[in-house]
Amino acid sequence: MNVYATGLLWVGGAAVVAALLAYVIRKYGLEEGRAANNEAAGQVFTIVGGLHAVLVAFVLIALFDAVGEAGDAAYKEADGLVAATWAADALSRATGDEVRGLSRAYATTVIDEEWPNLVEGREFESEGWNQLDRIRQVVAAAPADDEWQIDRKKEAASQLWQVYQARQSRLDAAGGGVDSVVWFVLVLGSVLSIGLPLLFGGPLMRTHVVIVATLAATITMLLYATYQLQNPYGGGAELSPDAFRLALERFG
Repeated sequence: MNVYATGLLWVGGAAVVAALLAYVIRKYGLEEGRAANNEAAGQVFTIVGGLHAVLVAFVLIALFDAVGEAGDAAYKEADGLVAATWAADALSRATGDEVRGLSRAYATTVIDEEWPNLVEGREFESEGWNQLDRIRQVVAAAPADDEWQIDRKKEAASQLWQVYQARQSRLDAAGGGVDSVVWFVLVLGSVLSIGLPLLFGGPLMRTHVVIVATLAATITMLLYATYQLQNPYGGGAELSPDAFRLALERFG
């Protein structure tokens, strides 16, 4: 089942449960003082709902930014790998061929070995760091006979450092997510935000049930979005290794 169908089930289920709860409380609960509770319950709901909305917005914005940064890091890493390979081509034919082969192997490792683990959020051991270090050693050991080759050698080393930094950012993004304490606050705030309107009164039961169901559906949708965006490489974000596939095409 895809992420959208699952989301519809969660949102629809929450709306139905909230609607049934509102109907039962309204039908079988005490009518006395219910309308008088509107003002008091409304004031509390304004505070609780407002604080909860701010927290959810803050978490979602942070997750959206994390997804964007993870995508940028992947492209920066792949672009740096290509730039380092092209710079190494100017050193010597042997150095260029070796760096190109190692770069191709590194990109393949990222696509075939690392990315599936990133999608699942698993910790893993990879040859990626060793392959990058081997590229660095080859570039460092390459002879540079003139000013142009010296400049290309510095450029290759600089681009490799960019690859190192971007790689670390990419791997760090997989270990992010929402802390358990934040999840506790989000869930508890959602329960309170949905529960308080159950105390409201009014002349029409149907309107009250629809309002509570709509509120429950909206809050559940936001929580589901938060859950799906925890891992930039899986869930709803599902970043792909297209940057490294493009790098392999450039390597020929």
